[in-house]
Amino acid sequence: MIDFKTEEEIELMAAACKVVAETQQVLVNAVKPGVTTLELDRLAEEVICDLGGIPAFKGYRNYPKTLCASVNDEVVHGIPSAQKVLREGDIIGLDLGAIVRGFYGDAAITVAVGSIPESVNTLLRVTKEALEKGIEQAVVGKRLSDISHAIQSHVEAWGFSVVRDFVGHGIGRQLHEEPQVPNYGRPGQGPRLKPGMVLAIEPMVNMGSYHVRVLEDQWTAVTVDGSWSAHFEHTVAIQPSGPPRVLTQL
Repeated sequence: MIDFKTEEEIELMAAACKVVAETQQVLVNAVKPGVTTLELDRLAEEVICDLGGIPAFKGYRNYPKTLCASVNDEVVHGIPSAQKVLREGDIIGLDLGAIVRGFYGDAAITVAVGSIPESVNTLLRVTKEALEKGIEQAVVGKRLSDISHAIQSHVEAWGFSVVRDFVGHGIGRQLHEEPQVPNYGRPGQGPRLKPGMVLAIEPMVNMGSYHVRVLEDQWTAVTVDGSWSAHFEHTVAIQPSGPPRVLTQL
């Protein structure tokens, strides 16, 4: 069942999302060759707590860290580690969430570590554009799969593939709520979008095949073919009229 939020509840979510967005910006500025993903995780936890939030991921289904830090062929849910050192030419997905007064915010961004090949830069740009095109569809009267179709169409036009095994989701008092928001599908399907729906829209895009597998740590998802992957996410609220409100945008 979809939980529709009141204007007051969306304002509480906006506070959580502001913590996420500000923390994300600190992390982006900290990404450079020689930094470990564990250092980024500690920084994320420190900033979230300093801003009055609670790390949303730490302890969620026994996830051990605050940040999901996914490098190169890691699609999502990379566990930060002191052994994982960022190198020039890598890319890293930074996915994090925060809780403020019982409400969740969630966002992700993929950034370059130093200079990267043009083909990888295109992957990042296209994934970010796909998120923007999905968000454009998040308006009253559209159907849920209109978001999905807009993302898939843009990604595949550039020769990349959208991951099927992981999807976006509703968000609010829980990190994951109904409805699921796939990044692929035919338009005009699923529930109609209505005011008060809050969605975490998050395309995960691979340079090669969309097939993924989960490593023995039970969390880290990697591409089966070893191709690199990008991940962008915003938490957005459907408005009574006009474009959605992007809560995780500073």
